[in-house]
Amino acid sequence: MITKNDINYLIDLSVKAGKAILDIYDSDDFGVEKKSDNSPLTKADKASNEIIERGLKKSFPDIPILSEEGKEIPFEERKNWKRFWLVDPLDGTKEFIKRNDEFTVNIALIENSTPVFGVIYAPAIEQQTNEDRAITTINQSANQINNNAMINTLNEWLHSNNDFSGVIYLGGIGIGAYKITSSGITPIKVSALTSSDELNVVQSRSHSGEEENQFYSNYKIKESLSKGSSLKICLVAEGKAEIYFRSGPTWEWDTGAGHAILLSAGGYFVNKDKSELVYNKKIIKNFGFIVSAFPIR
Repeated sequence: MITKNDINYLIDLSVKAGKAILDIYDSDDFGVEKKSDNSPLTKADKASNEIIERGLKKSFPDIPILSEEGKEIPFEERKNWKRFWLVDPLDGTKEFIKRNDEFTVNIALIENSTPVFGVIYAPAIEQQTNEDRAITTINQSANQINNNAMINTLNEWLHSNNDFSGVIYLGGIGIGAYKITSSGITPIKVSALTSSDELNVVQSRSHSGEEENQFYSNYKIKESLSKGSSLKICLVAEGKAEIYFRSGPTWEWDTGAGHAILLSAGGYFVNKDKSELVYNKKIIKNFGFIVSAFPIR
């Protein structure tokens, strides 16, 4: 069970990692390398991972960690894990290198193969828009009774971190889903639209193709939105889009935190064959998925 103190600590940890990323983002040297799968690795990935792993080991010594930039852990060692941290210290490294601001820090708690808590921090994203502020007021009023204790917890954190910038999304079983900016706390929820309505859909800046286009042809599309990293999942979680289809493979750490937030916001997250998406698989890849505000039939 995630406690109030745990939540505050995990937010602090993600922000600390995000600040380390920004220090390198503002420099002239990203220290870009190529990993064995030809994906990029930067000094920011390493710095963020060191902060997160050290922080998790200090406060949660009995919970193992599976991180993109951590050591490779054989399935024989992982297979009996009932609970573990799933970390992507810099999701959207390509977006980071392109300097388009759409990269995140992702931390998820997985229990019995299911994400039960997630925090996503986008340190370089600008302030919320006037539209977001209006939604904040409405959502806080509508959710005042059910979410008052959680909002108070998050407001306490925000008031004690008055230099905070960027955007945080978080959510978990039993606590709801939220968006944090320096302007306040917004309870978030998926859109109430259904598959027969005109929908906003999400497409990746870095990964898109014919299979995505074929999938979306089954729906009436109002607008196609583009984002990098796990911010695509957050667009559905906060009700700005209704569906996001990814045909190609991803790693479990790419989706764990966003999956937890989406479930907490009332959404659905399945493999592209519509089966349940689970974690700590023998091969820690997802081979395509669907994120949606409604069940996919």
